Amino acid sequence: MSGSGKTSLVFDTVAAESQRLINETYPGFVQGFMQAPPRPDVDRLEGLTAAIVVGQEPMAASARSTFGTATDITGHLRVLFSRLAEPRAGGPAAYSFNVPSASGQGAIEVNGVKEVRRFERTGGMCPRCEGRGEVGDVDKRQLVDETLTLNDGAIMYPGMRVGSWMWRAYAESGLYPADVPVKEFTEEQKRDLYETETKVKVGGINMSYMGLVTRLKTNVLSKLVESLQKHMRAFVERAVVFVDCPECHGTRLAQHARESYLNGVSIADVCDMELADVSAWLRTINSPLAVAPLRGLEAALDLGLGYLTLARPTGTLSGGEAQRTRMVQHIGSALTDVTYVFDEPTAGLHPHDVTRMNELLLQLRDKGNTVLVVEHNPATMAIADCVVELGPGAGVAGGEILSVGAAPSVSGKVALKEEVREPTGALEIRGASHNNLKGVDVDIPLGVLTVISGVAGSGKSSLMECLPDDDRILVVDQSSLSGSRRSNPATYTGAMDALRKAFAKANDGATPGMFSFNSEGACPACSGTGVVTVEFGAMDSADVPCEVCEGRRFAADVLGYELAGKNIAEVLALPAVEAVEFCREAKVTAAKRVCEQLVAVGLGYLTLGQPLSTLSGGERQRLKLAVRLCDRKATADIIVLDEPTVGLHQKDIDTLLRLFDTLVDDHLTLICVEHHRAVLAHADHIIDLGPGAGSAGGEVVAACSPREFLDKDTLTARYLAQAL
Repeated sequence: MSGSGKTSLVFDTVAAESQRLINETYPGFVQGFMQAPPRPDVDRLEGLTAAIVVGQEPMAASARSTFGTATDITGHLRVLFSRLAEPRAGGPAAYSFNVPSASGQGAIEVNGVKEVRRFERTGGMCPRCEGRGEVGDVDKRQLVDETLTLNDGAIMYPGMRVGSWMWRAYAESGLYPADVPVKEFTEEQKRDLYETETKVKVGGINMSYMGLVTRLKTNVLSKLVESLQKHMRAFVERAVVFVDCPECHGTRLAQHARESYLNGVSIADVCDMELADVSAWLRTINSPLAVAPLRGLEAALDLGLGYLTLARPTGTLSGGEAQRTRMVQHIGSALTDVTYVFDEPTAGLHPHDVTRMNELLLQLRDKGNTVLVVEHNPATMAIADCVVELGPGAGVAGGEILSVGAAPSVSGKVALKEEVREPTGALEIRGASHNNLKGVDVDIPLGVLTVISGVAGSGKSSLMECLPDDDRILVVDQSSLSGSRRSNPATYTGAMDALRKAFAKANDGATPGMFSFNSEGACPACSGTGVVTVEFGAMDSADVPCEVCEGRRFAADVLGYELAGKNIAEVLALPAVEAVEFCREAKVTAAKRVCEQLVAVGLGYLTLGQPLSTLSGGERQRLKLAVRLCDRKATADIIVLDEPTVGLHQKDIDTLLRLFDTLVDDHLTLICVEHHRAVLAHADHIIDLGPGAGSAGGEVVAACSPREFLDKDTLTARYLAQAL
């Protein structure tokens, strides 16, 4: 089951100890620069081999990182073009959008003889967009209200409220007056406010100064907009209009790289091709230099990624795509006798692609490697040589080995619902042409559960991006939650605020701030983190539980206050399912409602104090859904879910489907992008995209009820029929 301890056993114990032991083979000085996992809480581990972990963590959200650079395929192509392309632009760097062209000269004196040396490097970076492929036109009206003075709050840049340190860097810079409306500034003063970079002294402290536009471009626009925190992303969407770079036309490359051709195409053209087309093109080149990129492309095609392009930004890849992108470098590797650890490698895959994934896992095993897979998919469980089942429940009710042995017989059969709901209206999408969509016209019914299906890369996510920008629509995806290791479900959902107030009300002389480990109530020894960092000189430092608070994060006097027989640390240690009864007894209605929704979305096993950084993609999505269900002021009545069954056991999926029924019966509209056949069979309406992936997809091949869908000649329909 979800939360039964699979990740704790495989990743936090076996893989973590293997990596820790490997790190210890390096000199102590080197270990100080390595990220070492904490020592797992285990009595004995034997027979460990070197572990390679391939997880679902989002890939680097840098605007400069693409699928091609992450897999090194683009790097091999740069070498190929630098040797064979005509006219030759230079070395491999001349074809790289991450390397700028640079030159310089200077005089040096050697043995009394002065010599002039010149340095020159030819890079492939477009000088206009600096290799990003797009430029942002900043609307200064969104940065500054020029009718106001700085003292009155003219600066609207996030984090620069009047009186803050960042605000003082501008108001006290001395470059312009703070008590004069900005519209009355001279041209030079406005240039200083928006563009200038210099050094200033504020409050007797020397500091670097950047104009507001320069700061926005340097600190914010260098990252993908999707990776920014919610408030900053909203600000950027208001203040900046992004368009393809007019000089490189979105290719990121300088002119000399765009005009260097091999077999009639430039490296920019190759990077914009789908991987299957790149593979076909490479086979026309008779050179040993084509072997390395071709090997990487074949691995990507075997992993079902043929619909991607080399120019696809890594920050836009889903969790499943990111994991398979990491796998590209391991498929075909000559390594043997290592342990590969995969976290649900079938996540995000259509049943059609699962078969190929299973074949690749077997290839790794047959080379003499150990393959550990955390997985719920019956098809993957069926090929396993040994299945370890944990349970019997989730959270504190799990963590035990139930069985070890051959794969159990898991049918994976589903049943169509007897009756489907009638829609109350339709959400119209007309002429959708985003990414690979081919002028799609489709009506998404309202008041029912609609599933958007299709093979990976068929255009499902692209279709969802074509939904109108409306307050009625709430998109609940699997993106990372903002927050640090101090954030937990209680703080994220707002239940912590209600609990703090309840504790303060029940105890004379107490204030709500005392029951926060981020504020007054923090343990003075560890500052509320629950751990202290111990330095070992040249050796790597280690986090150990705080001896003063014993990892509970709160000061001793705070733990003396109780509510309904428990102190605040004990409450945060409760799983959500137990916290419901506690909140009922303590009469904390708001927190009780939150805990009930956590149970309803299948997160009853999570403790209220569990760090958000430890949640899986599926758990993050369900936590966001729980927050929406708790918000009585929410205006959205159309909820879009991105593969909500990722990471879920079949029993948890049944719970989720019951929740879907409850939501739709409460007059909400649910739209799920999903492959799981249990969800397809439970839908009121199915919209299937295809027939293939990438350029072979982008069309609506079916839009009907599940029972009518079985008569359609599509991959998804065939796999659904097999599961009935």
